[in-house]
Amino acid sequence: MKEQLYTIPVNEAFEEKTECPVCSMYHSIEEGALEFTLGPSYMEDDVRMVTDRMGFCERHVEKLYERGNRLGLALMLKTHADRMINEAEKRQKSLKPFKKSSFLKRGGNEKNEVSDYLDKLETSCFVCLRVYEIFERYIATMFWLYENDPDFRTRFKECKGFCNSHYSLLLKKSPEALGTAQAAEFNAVCSEIWLNNVKRVRDDLSWFIDKFDYRYADEPWKDSKDALQRSMMKNNSIYYKPEGT
Repeated sequence: MKEQLYTIPVNEAFEEKTECPVCSMYHSIEEGALEFTLGPSYMEDDVRMVTDRMGFCERHVEKLYERGNRLGLALMLKTHADRMINEAEKRQKSLKPFKKSSFLKRGGNEKNEVSDYLDKLETSCFVCLRVYEIFERYIATMFWLYENDPDFRTRFKECKGFCNSHYSLLLKKSPEALGTAQAAEFNAVCSEIWLNNVKRVRDDLSWFIDKFDYRYADEPWKDSKDALQRSMMKNNSIYYKPEGT
């Protein structure tokens, strides 16, 4: 099947010899979102309006800082702080004094608009939103390719499996993306791929451990030298790309 623009990144992820091609897709999207956020776009009014409102989660503000554009990040954090202060001050003015009965009763359910606003801000992130929107399209494209492209279906079946989180995601998404019968077939294939490859990495990790025993010091490492990194990817979705791939 002739490759289309929207299928290229999905195919590239499944061509990469990684322990989870879905992690590879997510990593690529996240890198693009971080680049976009600190690129020329941060000076555009429509982008700044959203970053001012949403801010960034702990994970992504650290990643933005690591990219080195300190001025760009400072500008976004400053205008975000301006908006946050303004919104908090408006809500502080509307705070009502505690009623005596509520004050004396432990665990009262008095509504606090400032706390509610700040709690929502804690789960708000411009980068997360951008990643989520693109990732959803990639997952839909992956299912479309599986259903319509025999070459991709072969590539899917020959991949090295998935991390736990994305294996679970694919099982949950398949019924809405595929017909009932095909979803059942997809889940069976996906489950077999996941289990076989989790066992493979587990065995590599076991040999990695054995290599620290003096009795195995002269034995070859086989495929276990990076078993720890690959195991972290399987279990915790921490992206790892082996050297030379």
